[in-house]
Amino acid sequence: MTRRPHTPSRRSLLRAMAALPASALILGEAPGLLGTALAAAPPSGSATRYTIVPFLNSNDGTVNVYQSDDATDFRLAKASAYTPPSNRIRDASIFKHTNGYYYITYTTHTWQDTSTTIGFARSTDRVNWTFLYDYTVPIAGLSRAWAPEWFVDSDGSVNVIVSCSTTNDQWIFTPYLLKATNSALTTWSSPVALSGIGANHIDTFIVKIGSTYHAFTKNETTKYIEYATASNLTGPYTISRTGNWAGWGSYREGPALVQLDNGGWRLFFDGYGDGTYYYSDSYDTFATWSAPAALPAVSGTARHFTVIKETVSGGPALAKNVTRSFQSANYSTRYWQVQSSLLNLPVVSSSSATAEKQASTFTVVPGLADANGYSFRDSSGRYLRHWDYRARFDANDGTSTFAKDATFVARTGASSGSIRFESYNYPGYYLRHYSYQLRVERSDGTDLFRQDSSFVPVAAWA
Repeated sequence: MTRRPHTPSRRSLLRAMAALPASALILGEAPGLLGTALAAAPPSGSATRYTIVPFLNSNDGTVNVYQSDDATDFRLAKASAYTPPSNRIRDASIFKHTNGYYYITYTTHTWQDTSTTIGFARSTDRVNWTFLYDYTVPIAGLSRAWAPEWFVDSDGSVNVIVSCSTTNDQWIFTPYLLKATNSALTTWSSPVALSGIGANHIDTFIVKIGSTYHAFTKNETTKYIEYATASNLTGPYTISRTGNWAGWGSYREGPALVQLDNGGWRLFFDGYGDGTYYYSDSYDTFATWSAPAALPAVSGTARHFTVIKETVSGGPALAKNVTRSFQSANYSTRYWQVQSSLLNLPVVSSSSATAEKQASTFTVVPGLADANGYSFRDSSGRYLRHWDYRARFDANDGTSTFAKDATFVARTGASSGSIRFESYNYPGYYLRHYSYQLRVERSDGTDLFRQDSSFVPVAAWA
């Protein structure tokens, strides 16, 4: 049997995360990069929505829009959603402004060409975009302005971090800060180099937690993503992690962070050296990271992007403190049932024995680790939890680990009325049936996986 992930496991990382108050986590301001989303499971009837606007491996003249409810399984919202009136579009970064518009900023030329401008476009709905303008970055002798990244500070100021090189050495990049000087985002301060990160760094992405700025930046000599901190946005930054410090490997670029519903942080990055897009999670303020995993569905297609997270209406609704049975969405005669403490998916019908019907009936309660999530009790009072990826029922031992193992986040299912249940402490892993056994498995982005992990809450059998 496949064992739990080893060092660093999400479980050990979550223990570290438990010591951090949720109020200490700040990413810009809520209406900015985080939108209306918080570090908690969405309430019943609502959904988390992550949006990316990547250019394509096969075409840097347009961008697609993808969305996801779990930051793992991104689905196409609109192909060729925005094509600029001239030039190219690469490295698009997205955020939602306080005026209700979504904005992207992007690199305007392909990598071979001189590129002294960055582009701007906006949208009311994330999928239909209007070109605004190309902005010439005012740096003397500028050769290239690449990979502009939005950063909304805790004071509400809107900034762009852009990597720039000059004609005396066109391939040596330095990160610069541009601060918007009006709410329309049409005028900008003079560029200020970020002190401490220095030359030959590109794709710098910054988040703020508490009073500390955390920067992730690609070293163009080593091709590794490095990590730096500062007490001021412009620095001086101290680079404290270099080389393969997080286990991500080299020839990696375009780091972008987003906070997950369980409070952890997910870093996305472009593994351009091997044609794979990766993600990796941290629960201890970026000290340790999970092993990088390929992003399903869009890996190999999408290139350099950032992510916006929002909480929106229209998510799955499931009543709590009621009894329900759970029917497979793609095997409609089969239902969840406890068998020798394990959760399986046998056929259940009106002619089934009373004991079988009782074993197929569960009480839905608020999540033990997050009240917006869900936990499930059997008739004996034991809770559904995962262990070595197997779904089983055990008595609550009162530990935070058990609470997280026994909490699931409701995501929209593959068919009308169905729900997918994502593991709270293993984001991207879902309750899924295989050989009529229920397991917690990582989403592979396929329609079959979505169907196998979708269940319909129905009237209780007992």
